[in-house]
Amino acid sequence: MPLHLMKLCVGVDSLEELRECRRAWLREPLVPGFPRPPYHTTRSMPKRREELLDGGSLYWIIRGWMRARQELVDIVPFEDGEGMRRCHLVLAPELIATVEVPHRPFQGWRYLRGADAPPDADAGLGEELARLGL
Repeated sequence: MPLHLMKLCVGVDSLEELRECRRAWLREPLVPGFPRPPYHTTRSMPKRREELLDGGSLYWIIRGWMRARQELVDIVPFEDGEGMRRCHLVLAPELIATVEVPHRPFQGWRYLRGADAPPDADAGLGEELARLGL
């Protein structure tokens, strides 16, 4: 079972707003020395990098609810202009809605075991429709 990360999506009020932010970011010109968008920059380098890159995703928590995920493509360490170590969480462009699960706030990111990750919203809908015979 893969290992994932979860992160608060600060400043975003809805899944649609996050989708629009991602679309706008993909239109931005490439910055030398940075990965191709989308990516998220964070201070802490995950120590379990290989496990995360073996099918893991970054789960976004929006307004107290885990609502979406993006597959992790790479984790790239770098040093910023002030000499601080940071890393880019390089993400697949597709933003996948999940079954919404409440979550309390925290700082930074946290690991999320695959068994504890919510299913994709479409998968849950398909199962429900099949159960109803539709």
